[in-house]
Amino acid sequence: MTVTPHGARQGSSQYQALRDAVVHLGDALPGKFEITLEGIVHDMMSPVGPHELTALRVRKRLEKVMPEELVAHTGTPDVEDQPGGIMRHPDIMVIAEADMEVQDSFDPRTLIAAIEVVSRSNPDNDWVSKMRDYPLLGIPIYAIFDPRTGTGAVLSEIHPTPRGPRYATRKDFVYGEDVTIAEWTFSTKELPRYDAGAP
Repeated sequence: MTVTPHGARQGSSQYQALRDAVVHLGDALPGKFEITLEGIVHDMMSPVGPHELTALRVRKRLEKVMPEELVAHTGTPDVEDQPGGIMRHPDIMVIAEADMEVQDSFDPRTLIAAIEVVSRSNPDNDWVSKMRDYPLLGIPIYAIFDPRTGTGAVLSEIHPTPRGPRYATRKDFVYGEDVTIAEWTFSTKELPRYDAGAP
């Protein structure tokens, strides 16, 4: 849900006002707030068990196969491109531990990959707007895990298009198959699914 209109041509003072609003709203309301080209996006639902368990299992499996100096980080801060007017918070950020030594938001160009577990309440945020925003931020790989369908995709190879940078390559997968993110391959077996009967 977009709660505040925005635009790609806004000034820095307008972006700072949105950023201040995100901080204030995040302290007052549940859910996750991010700034996109459309404005402030609010994922109203707190993450549920399958979402959190997916993020945990993906993080642990990745960290088993990655070099020790890299982490699959699931906490704060956000990734932010102030000139571009975008602030996002991936569920998992693959990043060098040394690049985490910052005072504020992570520089998105230091991420090796962004990984999202699709929200039941707002799937378009992961499948549509983040698929657009992450190449704009310069994040080279975007992986999506969708507990609604037991499927996912890994997007890579940013290239220019008339509508801005986009991922040129998409590799779809089904839960149970091995998936490769950057140089690291791991199993997607036993990743949880959302209960079809739940709201």
